[in-house]
Amino acid sequence: MGEHARSYEGSLRDPDSFWLRAAELIDWDARPAQALDDAEAPFYKWFPDGRLNICANALDRHVDQGFGDRTALIWDSAMVPAKRSFTYRELRDEVARVAGALRGLGVGKGDRVVVYMPMIPEALTTMLACARIGAVHSVVFGGFAPKELAARIEDARPKVVVAASCGIEPARVVAYQPILDEALGMSGHRPDHTLMLQRDTLRAELGPGYLDWSEVVPTAVPAEPVPVSATDPLYILYTSGTTGKPKGVLRDTGGYAVALAWSMDAIYDVHAGDVFWTVSDVGWVVGHSYIVYAPLLVGATTVMYEGKPVGTPDAGAFWRIVQEYGVKTIFTAPTAIRAIKKVDPDATELAAYDTTSLVSLFLAGERLDPETLQWASEALGVPVTDHWWQTETGWPIAANPRGLEPMPVKPGSATVPVPGWDVRVVDGGGRPLPAGQEGEIVIRLPLPPGALKTLWGDDKRFVESYLTRYPGYYHTGDSGFIDDDGYLFVMGRTDDVINVAGHRLSTGAIEAALATHPAVAECAVIGVPDALKGHVPYGLVVLKAGATPDHDDLRAELVAAVRRDVGPVAAFRDVAIVPALPKTRSGKILRRTMRGIAEGRDEAVPATIEDASVLDSLTVVLKDRP
Repeated sequence: MGEHARSYEGSLRDPDSFWLRAAELIDWDARPAQALDDAEAPFYKWFPDGRLNICANALDRHVDQGFGDRTALIWDSAMVPAKRSFTYRELRDEVARVAGALRGLGVGKGDRVVVYMPMIPEALTTMLACARIGAVHSVVFGGFAPKELAARIEDARPKVVVAASCGIEPARVVAYQPILDEALGMSGHRPDHTLMLQRDTLRAELGPGYLDWSEVVPTAVPAEPVPVSATDPLYILYTSGTTGKPKGVLRDTGGYAVALAWSMDAIYDVHAGDVFWTVSDVGWVVGHSYIVYAPLLVGATTVMYEGKPVGTPDAGAFWRIVQEYGVKTIFTAPTAIRAIKKVDPDATELAAYDTTSLVSLFLAGERLDPETLQWASEALGVPVTDHWWQTETGWPIAANPRGLEPMPVKPGSATVPVPGWDVRVVDGGGRPLPAGQEGEIVIRLPLPPGALKTLWGDDKRFVESYLTRYPGYYHTGDSGFIDDDGYLFVMGRTDDVINVAGHRLSTGAIEAALATHPAVAECAVIGVPDALKGHVPYGLVVLKAGATPDHDDLRAELVAAVRRDVGPVAAFRDVAIVPALPKTRSGKILRRTMRGIAEGRDEAVPATIEDASVLDSLTVVLKDRP
């Protein structure tokens, strides 16, 4: 039995002992004697008798232990452009001043603060400042439309909103104040204050109710950390949907701190002094967990990048960061690697940089196709790990645990369930399925530390959304299977399963077949209505730079690839070559939106869309398909 198997079985057999050992990674004001409290199941509590401050764990303790001069944060902006770095001492002092400013504005333990900022250091310092004084932060992705921002303000009811005057994107500058003004006008809740950070690129005209960051923060009396219960809320993070009230995932403090600290060692093999670059945004869960909290909890250096490290024709921007800062581990989305592969298929840009510091590449966010996995593995010469988790879970459910026990890579697999996550695959009736058979992925309760406690202000919706369909289990909404070796294959969302003449087929399996073609950079498959079979798969492919195949020949080769790898049952015969796929700003392809268009529905366009013009052009393709 390997180390992973021992840890995994131990975590499920005796979670109290397992997680109390993991809790030793954290400094406690009151050390917990109990790990799991299930008295109010399914509202489980972790470390109910523990008290701590997560900001003190992320900053102060490293300074107190003599590591104040170690680099904590590197900020690199391709948009300004500018670069800044902070030692642990400098970051602690800055966070303490921001915390003091918030306290001076009346923010205290349990109060909410909405953070509406781009990828700048002040976003990170504000989040940690809230944690320092026991306040609850709710970060809203910078540039969200007024309606979405208003819904989050209305639900969280913040005492203070902290914003920046603008966000800077490769092709435009987004003024935040008009968006915020409109959102506040739409919301029934009015915060006591709005603290505005002025950026030189575009300064805002501050009216009534606004305070200037530069006048409030520098003169604030620094605040000391406030110990809170491990079960007290740390943040609310709203899941992005196209319709209805957003779901505010509520995260606790102690369980989250323990899980993240444990994951940095066991999964990512990242420790004090290592440089960790998560290519995401603080507005997403990946940014919360692995830009802000996890790297700092273990004393590592976190890289915060403003801009798009993958551009055309500059595919080398990504590798410049690795070389310049000595990055050990990258965590990004498959989309980023596919974009690099598209413009630099022979990895010539990569060869121009020294990336010998890089030890591993972790990918998550959507399914990693085998062809991209192979390209990245060969180009970089380091292990490439696909791993899987969700906003609700806060940290990985399945991964290749590089620090615990590195395991062989299987293309298409997120490797194995991580200790703490009792992953099962069931049919529609909740019955367990044998190895190799695809079904719905569920997780037996209780969820481990770090997972959502509930939904903010809506326990009923929490139970109905996640715990009702399969009693005793958390319903992930993803489909997949576990093979004979215990590897988990996540094939896609359950609403991405196509029912073709009674046969259930994953879009992920068909996409994997399309991605094997040497001319394909990326692809998406959706189900479209068919008079005979109910639904049939329809493919959309983006070609690599320089690929100029005959389109009729290419379509025939792609159809043949699906027939070869999936079988005739897929009934795959239609594919379109398109210049780009519509995505969210975090890189997820908008399959559901495209499927709605193909079915003739008036599908709402998510506020998180990267480029609406791409979806406009795809709409024509989908409506005019054969």
